[in-house]
Amino acid sequence: MEQRKTFILDTSVLLYDRTAIHSFPENDVVIPLVVLDELDRFKDRSDLLGENARYVNRFLDDLRSTGNLHSGVEIENNQSIRVELNHCSNVPVGLDAKTGDNRIISVALGLSADLIDATVILVTKDINLRVKCDALGINSEDYYKDKILLEDDKIYSGCQDVILTEPYLIDEFYREGKLGNSLLADHGIYLNKNEFLCLKSESQSALCFRKGDEIVSVERGDSLKMSHTGITARNREQLFALNMLMREDLPLVTILGRAGSGKTFLTLMAGLELLNQGKFDRIVITRNIQPVGRDIGFLPGDVDDKMLPWMSPIIDNFRQGLKDNDLTYFQMMRQKGQIEIAPLSFMRGRTFNNTFLILDEAQNATIHELKTVITRIGEGSKVVLLGDIEQIDTPYIDYFSNGLTIVVEKVKKETLTGHITLKRGERSKLATLVSSII
Repeated sequence: MEQRKTFILDTSVLLYDRTAIHSFPENDVVIPLVVLDELDRFKDRSDLLGENARYVNRFLDDLRSTGNLHSGVEIENNQSIRVELNHCSNVPVGLDAKTGDNRIISVALGLSADLIDATVILVTKDINLRVKCDALGINSEDYYKDKILLEDDKIYSGCQDVILTEPYLIDEFYREGKLGNSLLADHGIYLNKNEFLCLKSESQSALCFRKGDEIVSVERGDSLKMSHTGITARNREQLFALNMLMREDLPLVTILGRAGSGKTFLTLMAGLELLNQGKFDRIVITRNIQPVGRDIGFLPGDVDDKMLPWMSPIIDNFRQGLKDNDLTYFQMMRQKGQIEIAPLSFMRGRTFNNTFLILDEAQNATIHELKTVITRIGEGSKVVLLGDIEQIDTPYIDYFSNGLTIVVEKVKKETLTGHITLKRGERSKLATLVSSII
């Protein structure tokens, strides 16, 4: 039987995932007293962090009726939870004994000394705290529950390129207008639901995708019905993206791409096209408010005024795509309720019916924040998650643990979802050059 371990949970873990307090079965969980003090600072917030803080506080309060938190309380998965007083005398020389992180370190050092035969591990999303622990000989690790294990560290692209030695499959595809998915499987070609495929031979090629159990042609040109905005794809990945955005049977679409690849522009133009066709009643645009570089501080005005700086990319795309230089059309649509700008932190409790919802910069959201948004989607709605996982500005999440990566990987085999990675920059030659070499 494996020996029980003692896991010390940092504040960042409980704020990131409130279920972390239940996630160590057959082991002992210790919560430093200073963590409760730090959680208390978040309890009045209306966002996900506030909800997580309140959940942990209420759960611990409920445990008081079954035992003593100082001595430890057993919960349903043979896990124990206890609150540990700070070992201030254990704060190493050179560290400020008043800071929360250093007091958590003192708890880890104290428990390691008291539990000589046990394995004590400090679990934290804080990189700097893990580095401190390593320097002091304390076992520490990230919170791995949501981390995605990627083969060769490559995220699902949504498209395969297959070079055929015998071109008869392409001939049959053009002759019949489709191929059976089982026929491709017989040739060692396996596609996820709604995955795109580029079949190539020496003399010809075919762009197609899996729809159900068939491989069908990608829509292009007039068949995409982009008459209102008049936009066209500049490369094949953009063509794949437009196909997914215009399909009514894909309520969840994810698009990755470097800066300037056109993901936000294509999505907004497709949303406007579908709105004009009467497929949706409104477009809702949201994003995680995470600044690049130094924060500009509090902004004056109402919610719309506060969100305006974060929505500048959307406004730029209106100007470019619809030649709405004075933003007359944009403001008119906002006044009519056809376009709404909604902060990500205000999503809980809402329901979006007949809505085209765009969540930009989704790589800066946690999986729990994205789950909150996606589960708000009602009947007749579509949600599009956009982002560049090479540009993550939020502390505590990375390439493998950000919400967008997790969504892409976990839903890639589902019928109701589609994904594509835009590989080429189309903003300008300079933008593409800098994005690729710096």
